[in-house]
Order: sequence, then structure tokens, then C-alpha cells
Amino acid sequence: MSRRLANVTLDNLDDLPYRCRRCVFWELDPVNGNRAIEAGDPGLEKEAWISSTLLEWGSCGKIVYVDGVAAGFVLYAPPHHVPRSIAFPTSPVSADAVLLMTAHIIPEFSGGGLGRMLVQGVAKDLTRRGVRAIEAFGDLKWEQPGACVMPADYLLSVGFKTVRPHLRFPRLRLELKSAVSWREDVEVALERLLGSMSPERALRPV
Repeated sequence: MSRRLANVTLDNLDDLPYRCRRCVFWELDPVNGNRAIEAGDPGLEKEAWISSTLLEWGSCGKIVYVDGVAAGFVLYAPPHHVPRSIAFPTSPVSADAVLLMTAHIIPEFSGGGLGRMLVQGVAKDLTRRGVRAIEAFGDLKWEQPGACVMPADYLLSVGFKTVRPHLRFPRLRLELKSAVSWREDVEVALERLLGSMSPERALRPV
């Protein structure tokens, strides 16, 4: 069984699951997101976001392939590249942090260490950029596996700390003291988040 990690680009964007390929929850603010959906082709906005983020900031996602089949992915970016982040009641994301937008392992590939492989790729990328922390918005009432916001309980259980509380959408943060802490803390945290959830509770962006 061969495994390969690749940066998300316009060339492989279609390898994301169909719903994720057309999802612009994080990439657009609520008003423009609704407009894109009403227009019938939010996939074009997804392409535009990937293109501009790659040009202005660099790598913003990873896809893991198993025997040539896309088995999972993760998307991340600085907060100023993620319009939806401003809409949360606990915004803004700290200026020194990268926002973990969304992550997904295809259920049939869960439990095989692919989450760790994805996070190692993210860690290697971001440590070169001198990133100090990773932040995420959590959902304290998370019930829908198809939701784009990750469950707060999982983030808390793997080492994230609440930096701004809220009854529904707290903002959480994981400090990255060094490249070593990326590899130790973040790999362990997100491996648990991505790989230890049962298939029916896997993270699936809308």
C-alpha cells in the first residue's frame, strides 16, 4: 500500500470529496457564501480562494493519497485569509496563529495513521514559517458530523486551551513553543482528533 502527501493546489482540488470541493463555509463571509451558493457554483469561489491564498501566503492544505486515492485532507491559513472567522462571536483569531479551518479523513481510511501523516506535513510546513500557535473555533453543541466547525470537546481533550469562552463557539489555542512542540504536541493532538473518532462521527465539512 503506497501513501503520498501532496499540497492542495488547483490541479488536485477535484480530488477532495464533492461536498468539500464545493464548500465555501470558511473561504467566504456569510453574505458572499450565500450568494455563491445561490449562484449555483461555489466551486469557482473555492478555486479563487485556493489560488489567491497560494499566491499570497503559500501552502494552505494537504491531501493524503493511498494507492492513488484521496483518503483525507486538511486546510489551514492565517486568519486574514479566512473571512468566515470574523463572523464568529469569539473572533478575531490571534495575529500570531494559523487557523485550523477543517480536516477530514474518509471513514474507510480512518485508523490507519493518515491523520498523523497529514499533521506531520502541516507541522513541517508551518515550522519553517515560524508560526507560534494554532487556533480553532470549537462547537460545544456539536451534533452533526457534516458540520464545518469542529467539536470543542475533542479540541479540549487533545490539548487546546480556551482563550475566549462562549456558550456555543469558544476559540481555542494550542501553543507551539518550538519545532519539537509541533511534532510532539500537534501530531498527537490532531492524530487523536482525526484518527480516533468513529467513522460515523468523522469530521465532514458541509
